[in-house]
Amino acid sequence: MKDLQPHLLCFGLGYTGKVLAHRLLEMNWRVSGTVRDLGAVRQSIPDGVAVLPFGGQSSETEQIAKALQSATHVLSTVPTGENGDPVIAAMKDELAENANLEWVGYLSTTGVYGNTGGTIVDETTPTNPSGDRGARRVKAENQWSDLFKSYGLPVHIFRLPGIYGPGRSVLDQIRHGKPRRILKPGHKFNRIHVDDIAETLIASMARPNPGSVYNVCDNTPAEPSDVTAYACKLMEIEPPPLIPFEEVENSMSPMGRSFWHDNRRVSNELIKSELGVQLRYPNYKVGLDAIWKTENE
Repeated sequence: MKDLQPHLLCFGLGYTGKVLAHRLLEMNWRVSGTVRDLGAVRQSIPDGVAVLPFGGQSSETEQIAKALQSATHVLSTVPTGENGDPVIAAMKDELAENANLEWVGYLSTTGVYGNTGGTIVDETTPTNPSGDRGARRVKAENQWSDLFKSYGLPVHIFRLPGIYGPGRSVLDQIRHGKPRRILKPGHKFNRIHVDDIAETLIASMARPNPGSVYNVCDNTPAEPSDVTAYACKLMEIEPPPLIPFEEVENSMSPMGRSFWHDNRRVSNELIKSELGVQLRYPNYKVGLDAIWKTENE
């Protein structure tokens, strides 16, 4: 008899992958996942997850292909390379030939929309990335979409803004001595709490719609300086002084400049209307309040 227990194979057991793994294990799923350095992360992987190395060696690919045979669901959180998506480069045939897959997800970025001057984007907005990183993401999205179009693989693409949560928020940046507040009026960004990402992915798994694209973000875009000021308020410390963007632009890395040059607001209406998602943390204040409370209990 076929094993009916759902089985997720997660390529890239990073911050988001581990939170999702915890949730699925609680729901009696099997979970397997890949990491680049098995020794470095084993202690942070949830108990019960089968961990596989994925660094490009043929022997590793064989192990993953074997795990893929029993997978009902696949998620990739792996960053792109210069030549596109590394998971597809290594596993395209195995993915395409797996008739057991009920759902496949790929985590992309809202950076594929590029700079809209602050206007709202939704899933129908054409991609128009500003730099190489965004262009690589568009290429990877197209590679995953081609698996749906050419092979009928049940692919879903999720576009994420900046991810935060316990151990990875502006609160941690302040503790580590990086509380710079840059002033660029009107320059607002969406964010997403890692728990809300997991909830959205689980909702999509329950209601597959192959070929879909979803923006996964909070309700309220905000200026980074405001987020830092609120975190300082929670910590009962003085916020750092505001620094005009023009004074620090030339000292930024290319990645940092690209972040500040893009300005857009992202609509999350589709995950609410189609997947029934109700965000636990609809804005950064609610999210930071919850993190701060947990840290101080």
